[in-house]
Amino acid sequence: MLQHFRKYTMLIALVAIWLIFTVLTEGVFVSPRNLSNLFVQTVAVAIITIGMTLIIVTRNIDLSVGSVAAFVGAIAAFLQVKTGWPTPLAMTAAMAAGLLVGVWHGFWVAYRMVPSFIVTLASMMIFRGAVLGITGGATIAPLSDAFRSIGQSYVPPHLSVIIGVFAAAWYLFAHYYKRMLRAQYGFKVTPLLIDIAKTALMILVAAGFLAIMVHNRGIPYAVLLMVILAVVFNFIARQTVFGRQLYAIGGNPDAASLSGVNIKKQIMMLFAVFGGITAMSGLVLASRLNAATTSAGQGMELDVIAAAVIGGTSLMGGEGTIFGSVVGALIMASLDNGMSLMDTNITYQYIIKGMILLLAVWVDIATRQKQG
Repeated sequence: MLQHFRKYTMLIALVAIWLIFTVLTEGVFVSPRNLSNLFVQTVAVAIITIGMTLIIVTRNIDLSVGSVAAFVGAIAAFLQVKTGWPTPLAMTAAMAAGLLVGVWHGFWVAYRMVPSFIVTLASMMIFRGAVLGITGGATIAPLSDAFRSIGQSYVPPHLSVIIGVFAAAWYLFAHYYKRMLRAQYGFKVTPLLIDIAKTALMILVAAGFLAIMVHNRGIPYAVLLMVILAVVFNFIARQTVFGRQLYAIGGNPDAASLSGVNIKKQIMMLFAVFGGITAMSGLVLASRLNAATTSAGQGMELDVIAAAVIGGTSLMGGEGTIFGSVVGALIMASLDNGMSLMDTNITYQYIIKGMILLLAVWVDIATRQKQG
């Protein structure tokens, strides 16, 4: 009962938030244009949240994500605008910088045993200073059309429909093929009628999402990138040895070590991968803004951590899902979007978001205590 409560609470909360803002904004919140903008606004935070989920699962944290994302965006913009580098080359160099930052964090956390809180707190200040150094304290703009297309362009509506149909067909095949294998080997499976109902509901939700995108201008490239990353990292987390070892490390580090898991190596790899994920988010953020600014990414770490926790990731480690965290990011973006439409004072926006984060952590602790 408690497991189902924790699994579906975030979805119920998202629906409730959308209903409330729909009423308070007289329907403006659920207009296709606003919802499309909402999904695009979610992308930068959601991409980092995908990686942050695995970081928190291993009982670590990264407070530098906003500064590193801004740093990567500043590098790409500087190389492209100031030095004339081709967009692909500038983006490749920026991605490499993000990977190196991840390796730097992994080295200190895994091999020098410095708490990740301290390592990334130091990086938050270091790379915020680096952003000021690269930009000279001024905005670097405008970016090339190719660069802007990442965060501002759309897949044409007809191609969006084709992508949606293909994705639905792939999901149905993968889901029921896995069900067939589980039944074949004697594992417990969900009753067929309940499984069909759940699958139909998921397809219906996905179809609604696609309809909103097509009604506007099509699926944004940034949203498509986010969905692909979520699918890939959900597979890594649930179906690979690397992902399962990360959960084992977070659940019980001593037991994981005794079972032969090389904790230092896995943590090092995780932070390196997370550096690349943060770099992708930084590129999307700069692309959407069409500029590299000194204030880019400020406060992003709050939204990312809150999204992961609201999505069901436990700060005690060992528990969390990729898709749950993406829903958490959508909840945070919905709050920002809805309160902005209502012209809510920024003071109250911060207070409300902080209280929601506190409530999410309390729910996690309370349900764990009841299960224990």
